[in-house]
Formats: sequence, structure tokens, C-alpha cells
Amino acid sequence: MTDDAAQDAPHRVRVTADPDWYAPAGIALGIRLGNLVFTSGQAPIDAHGATVGAGDFEAQARQALANLALVLKNAGSGLDQVVKATVFVTDIARDQEAFARVRAEHFAPHTIAESFVEVSSLADPDWLIEIEAIAVTA
Repeated sequence: MTDDAAQDAPHRVRVTADPDWYAPAGIALGIRLGNLVFTSGQAPIDAHGATVGAGDFEAQARQALANLALVLKNAGSGLDQVVKATVFVTDIARDQEAFARVRAEHFAPHTIAESFVEVSSLADPDWLIEIEAIAVTA
């Protein structure tokens, strides 16, 4: 890379919160690069890292989306600026309809690209969902 190319490259900015629930793990809640925001997977945890809604998928989905909204706000964006989301769940058959209801509370139809993926487990065995997103800033 030339010096000119390095100077023209967007600056990478770590997105944080207070408290930053992912700091102990050594990862960023999100990264802003130019007018793009890339979030880490947002889990159903409170600001101190404790799981919210153990065994209750809808409560966990709402918490994960609330965390996502906060990270995006701190990056100068918002849920209305999400262009791509990846949703990881531990049981698609059980949770797909419930997530569709919760998603409809936060996103207008046909406004985001989304992948909905079943995984065998998440970082904490009590988590039923984790959501990551790519958004733009205003």
C-alpha cells in the first residue's frame, strides 16, 4: 500500500459502551470504518454480562436487539440504518416465528438483508440467540 492509499483509507474506530460488556473478552462491541458499522454478535446479556431471560427466547431476542441498538447508536447509526443482519439461534424450528414477531417490532418489512442460522451452541449455553449487523451512518 502506498502512503497516499494509507492516508485515504477510512479510519477504524472501536465502538464502546459504558460499561463495555465485551471489553473483558478483548473484542469490540463494534467497529466503525468510514460510514459503515460492523457489530460483534450481540447476545442476550445486560450491561454487566449477565444473561437476561434464561429459557425465554423472546426476552433474549429483545435484549440482543436492545444491545444492538445501543451499539449502533454509540457508532452514530441505528437499527433503521441496518443493511445486513445475521441471526444465530440454537433452534430454528422453535424460534423462527417468535423472531419474526420480534423483528417486526424493530424493522420495517423488506428493509434489511438477513441470514437466519441455526448453530449447535453459542458462547454461553444459556444463550438462545445472538445477532450481528452491518449498518451505515447518517
